[in-house]
Amino acid sequence: MTKIKVGIIGLGEVAQMVHLPILESLSELYEIVALCDISPKLLAKIGEKYRVEHLFLNMSDMLEQSELDAVFVLNNMEYHTDCTVAALKRNVHVFVEKPMCVTPAEVHEIIQARDASSAQVMVGYMRRFAPAYLQALEEVKTLGPIIYARVRDIIGPNQFFTRQSSPIYRFNDIPVEAVQDRKERNARLMREAIGELPDDMYGAYGLLLGLNSHDISAMRELIGMPIGVRAASAWLGGRFKNAIFEYEGFNVTFETGMDQQGRFDAHIEVYGENKSILVQYDTPYIRQLPTTLQISETIGDSFDQSTVRPNYKDAYVVELEYFHEVVSKGTLPKTTPEDYLQDLIIFRMIMDAIQK
Repeated sequence: MTKIKVGIIGLGEVAQMVHLPILESLSELYEIVALCDISPKLLAKIGEKYRVEHLFLNMSDMLEQSELDAVFVLNNMEYHTDCTVAALKRNVHVFVEKPMCVTPAEVHEIIQARDASSAQVMVGYMRRFAPAYLQALEEVKTLGPIIYARVRDIIGPNQFFTRQSSPIYRFNDIPVEAVQDRKERNARLMREAIGELPDDMYGAYGLLLGLNSHDISAMRELIGMPIGVRAASAWLGGRFKNAIFEYEGFNVTFETGMDQQGRFDAHIEVYGENKSILVQYDTPYIRQLPTTLQISETIGDSFDQSTVRPNYKDAYVVELEYFHEVVSKGTLPKTTPEDYLQDLIIFRMIMDAIQK
């Protein structure tokens, strides 16, 4: 198989817990040739751990001085557009973690750069690659008319899981000016996205971009785009939210929040008249915890329930195998910038409803 040469931009939690170990395990598909991070100590530590010699504090230097087929954009969302566009200008394929960006204008900038290049952009929505979810896409077609659906994502701190599974390297050597620049960028992008609003509304939108982009993206692929948002509310500084999505012939309840409980409760359930399916996710920070598909069906006097786990293959692994085909075979990814734009449209619907 074609071995893809990749550079990694951003060496934080998701890179350390997920992408770097998987890329190393898929050594027949990928070769990590360059790393980039603004923390010199973290850069040196991860470079040593993964035996990567080409280390950069600046993504522009990495793109100029490395021969790359693809980059993984895993840094803070405020810089995703800059990194993605810079790579595309060099015809380098991009895997960008969600949220791809903050504003619709950024989406269009990325699309324009992609269309002017010979490279593709794939957004990291690993839940949509879980084997159980892929089976759910087929099962939902057997429900008949949908009469209701629920989308839920209430979780505890990521650190509850990471500190019990593997260490995350963090250093306090990030330049002060970089911290300030991120803060200023975030404030500007939030204003561009949803206007001049109180800080708790920016908190609510930030959670939609971060945690809930997973939920909304998976919902869209499973049952389509909603017509609108009938009602929505947010409290605790935007940390908890709920909404009612309107579809043709049915509504969907959405609820989300982050507390201090050591559990991860994320699922999508879709109801037909005589059959329902539920996709249950577990924390992605402990790999190989399976996503399951629960099927309930009534036939005559019989009520049957079953739980399906197609295999123990990690959703991230399936996703990165898929990205290899995008790069090596020219496959059009299903999680495109255009696909991501639909999430931003729904997020804006929610924010508008919260403010009514």
